[in-house]
Amino acid sequence: PSQSKRNTTMLAAASATSRSRWAKIAQRSLSTYVSRVPVRRTNEAGPGGRSSDADLKVAVFGAGGFLGRYVCCQLGTNGVLAYIGNRGDEFELRHLKPMFDLGRSRFAFYSPHDVDSMREVISDADIVINLIGKYYETKALANTDKFPFIKMKTNFTFEQCNVDIPRTVAELCTEMQVDHMIHVSSAAANPDSNSDWARTKYEGEQAVKEAYPWATIVRPTQLFGPEDKLLNYFANAANRFPVVPMVDGGHALTQPVYMADVANTITRICDEPELFEGKTVDCFGPTDYSYKELAQFVYDITGQDPTLVDMPKEAVKTFAKVLQYERAPMITPDLVELWSEDYLPQMTAEEYKAQKGDNKILTMADCGITATPIEKIAFRYLHRFRAGGHFTMAEGYH
Repeated sequence: PSQSKRNTTMLAAASATSRSRWAKIAQRSLSTYVSRVPVRRTNEAGPGGRSSDADLKVAVFGAGGFLGRYVCCQLGTNGVLAYIGNRGDEFELRHLKPMFDLGRSRFAFYSPHDVDSMREVISDADIVINLIGKYYETKALANTDKFPFIKMKTNFTFEQCNVDIPRTVAELCTEMQVDHMIHVSSAAANPDSNSDWARTKYEGEQAVKEAYPWATIVRPTQLFGPEDKLLNYFANAANRFPVVPMVDGGHALTQPVYMADVANTITRICDEPELFEGKTVDCFGPTDYSYKELAQFVYDITGQDPTLVDMPKEAVKTFAKVLQYERAPMITPDLVELWSEDYLPQMTAEEYKAQKGDNKILTMADCGITATPIEKIAFRYLHRFRAGGHFTMAEGYH
């Protein structure tokens, strides 16, 4: 009887284990960085995450940018089939291919001047993400009939990048009956800003809402991360310039957000887009800083000792007018205007929480994502600016 009882117990345990295993297979994997919906889609295959089919097709415009590559990484991690718009040579975005399993990405050439090519990118996508944007107006040399027979021409203006192209994408989403659209704007978007970039970002938001009222608008503050133009700017400026200018004393405030947190937020929206239809999601870090505080923070990490000079905005703009013609300018007159204004979310974290009703502005917290402090990340990519590396800080290496 004792042996029979043991056998019965073992069979019951095995049956429970089997039921548990199949229950797990019937759910989505919760092992990725983003909180997942525990209900499988109709044609979803696999346990979720890598080597799975999420039964979701997402078209991405602007995938080659700073934020775009991290969004693509999260899409690939979650088994999404991505249609990636590519404006240049096929090798320009080759670094994105390893982010997806074989056959889970499709690269399509398009031109913003050719609407049919943009239709090809969208194809039968369930969601379209627009990440197109540039902090400067791209320029190139062009021939002219008069001496010196060359001139600088603008390839794409702020108006085209931030207003016209997003409007076209939104109109195509409406025309092609795409289920959802995510448009990435900026917390600095303001119709009254002195920055053309910030002003056109606001106009782009309004154009998208008019053409596709159900779009989700994501508005991050300044992004920080390994390839950022914020903390890296201060470190590079210390190596390159005799002095580092502080626009109007560097007193304007900014509240940087970690780029991976924004990428996770966008991926979370892709998980349940119907919850975010017509909503605005503001993304911001836990703390605000003045630009002078950020500069001092960077130099505490790098060990650099540059001369910080408080300069009026107009003086810095004169300096920037020369440097704006570089291929990837570190500073432009429009950036100087942007740095002279506060770059903050519309409300404090407490005010966001206190909102009531269906029209409230959402935050990363509503997506289950906690903002990463800048202190936890910055050292990882700034210590390379130390003379001799970080090994010089300890005895015994030399």
